[in-house]
Amino acid sequence: MPDKKISSSAVGRKFAVFDIDGTIFRSSLLIETVEALIAAGVFPDRARIIYDGAHRKWLDRQGTYEKYIGAVIEAFDHYIAGVSEADFVPVIQRMIRLHRDRVYRYTRDLVRDLKRQGYFMLAISHSPKYVVEAFGRSAGFDKVYGRLLELTQTGHFTGRTLFQDVIFDKKKVLERAVEKERLSYAGSVGVGDTESDIGFLRLVERPICFNPNMALYRVAKRNNWTVVVERKDVVYEMNTQKVSRSVKGK
Repeated sequence: MPDKKISSSAVGRKFAVFDIDGTIFRSSLLIETVEALIAAGVFPDRARIIYDGAHRKWLDRQGTYEKYIGAVIEAFDHYIAGVSEADFVPVIQRMIRLHRDRVYRYTRDLVRDLKRQGYFMLAISHSPKYVVEAFGRSAGFDKVYGRLLELTQTGHFTGRTLFQDVIFDKKKVLERAVEKERLSYAGSVGVGDTESDIGFLRLVERPICFNPNMALYRVAKRNNWTVVVERKDVVYEMNTQKVSRSVKGK
């Protein structure tokens, strides 16, 4: 259940908040961004050296996805320094056009249904805001939050992230969004897939753990949160009565 202090002070439009990577998008926006930047020659081919080993271990189930994505983040943060915004943005736009339909059916349909019910749609991601914003618009979100990359006066990335203490805490991001957009926790829905989403899932009335990793799954079971798994063309719902209420917004 939401924090009582927060829920009692929140009066406004109902909302739904989603993580993006692995929750709506069937990959990672950051992984596809790095690969696109390498393919376009903005990043050098050697950028892959940083994460190739972790990627192979993950594919062979000898390593974790967390280590793989951590290595991709390391590669991005290293090679984005000095890149111009003018070179970066067109690559992102092309990548989004290519990948925007690579989404899960369950969450794609849930976003559509909630929008029809008048929900304010929020997306929170640790991927760069440039990428999250482009994807979020195509997916139908009203507001997105992602990493803010610092720019020099000449329009080049420094490799640093602004306001890290906020953007890497999704609970803080949601609290600020609710206050700024005058939203209500009453009837709120949240969808995430990893432990980084636990903060905002604890705030909403109807948390849904979609294809959760083990860390989130354990928390979901302790708190009796809905767990939904999509595999190929089949969706498995655990605690289906609760999921049904979430989808219908009742």
